[in-house]
Amino acid sequence: MTKRERLALIAKQEAQKSFYGNVMGIKSNIGPIADLFPKWTLENWDNKWCAAFVYYCCIKTGFTLPVKYPDEKVVCNFAGCSAWELWASLPENKFYFSNNRKFTPEKGDIVLYNEVFCNQPHDHIGIVLENKIDTLITAEGNINNVSGIVERKKDNHIRGFIRIPNNYHYTKISEES
Repeated sequence: MTKRERLALIAKQEAQKSFYGNVMGIKSNIGPIADLFPKWTLENWDNKWCAAFVYYCCIKTGFTLPVKYPDEKVVCNFAGCSAWELWASLPENKFYFSNNRKFTPEKGDIVLYNEVFCNQPHDHIGIVLENKIDTLITAEGNINNVSGIVERKKDNHIRGFIRIPNNYHYTKISEES
């Protein structure tokens, strides 16, 4: 099994655990996801944790990623959808693919969306479990503040895809004194 296939398996398992923010008066259980971003409190996460869910799944899979990639071009941490695209588009990475219909998504790819929940770019993200003819099956966090498995049309809401190489390993650049 490749690392991306393992990412899809872990994402499916984690999405099916039914993580949730503050819903129906029940206390949130997204602590394991939120704890990866120590500067935020659980209250800050409510309805804002889809990208953090993807990060959580990547870390559980064994991809090494910092909470915030140390390049000035990546303006926020991996709890923000835009950070994923900025990071994957860096010249040293080049594993972001815009939705130009020539890219064929595979199990374990990350999909970025525009205008799924609000009228804004970069408003949602998920992990591809299956690529069908007209739809994608994805594992997502924060679908109305709950995790789950979703089938979404391949349409103009798809911003692009990230295919992390199976051998990707972030290495912190040591600072010289």
